[in-house]
Amino acid sequence: MCASQENSSNSNSESNDANENSVSRPNSPIPAITSAEEILENYGANFKILECNSQVAELLTIIRDKNTTRSDFKFYADRLIRLVIEESLNQLPYSDCSVETPTGAIYEGLKYRSGNCGVSIIRSGEAMEQGLRDCCRSIRIGKILVESDSDTHVARVVYARFPDDIARRQVLLMYPIMSTGNTAVNAVNVLKEHGVPESSIILSNLFCTPIAAKTVVTAFPKLKILTSELHPVAPNHFGQKYFGTD
Repeated sequence: MCASQENSSNSNSESNDANENSVSRPNSPIPAITSAEEILENYGANFKILECNSQVAELLTIIRDKNTTRSDFKFYADRLIRLVIEESLNQLPYSDCSVETPTGAIYEGLKYRSGNCGVSIIRSGEAMEQGLRDCCRSIRIGKILVESDSDTHVARVVYARFPDDIARRQVLLMYPIMSTGNTAVNAVNVLKEHGVPESSIILSNLFCTPIAAKTVVTAFPKLKILTSELHPVAPNHFGQKYFGTD
């Protein structure tokens, strides 16, 4: 958990890619929320933050820096995505197993249970797909498109496509930026409508605001959430800069 600082602007709605209404904020440092006790008390045990070290802190800084070029932005964003995906996979259920080594010895280890899949929230969530495929070569990935009304900011699902047996799978729901939590709530509701238990969903996220965290954990207390940073200001430029549409 990194006590990073942001001198930027925030948005009142989810980062549905290019359609954002930013709110001007004072040019003064705003610290990230780093207290483990505060996080546990306010968001519960299923809300987890990627363990911070100097590498993670640097990645967060580069991604938030307005002077970062797009090529550097994408490179370092992909590095952060990989770290979040790897830690998200650690939240999946596993079983004990034994294997025989080339020397004939028996090694007692672990293996993930079968039946995992990914679901990305279009469009920014698609940035995380390659990171998941790099870790799980043959994993199936579904998609959800959620759009927000430009006036009311009410989010609604306009497209969803999943593996036929998604109700029997563990789902990694990928969405990098959560400002209000409305988009994530709609996406989880769609997964539940398709028979996916709340406890079988892991929300993989890069940047989350306290408002979004509270919204999601209140709506779905059994949902697991993993983010790299809990900060009052979300870098809502992420989708545009990553895909080169800024």
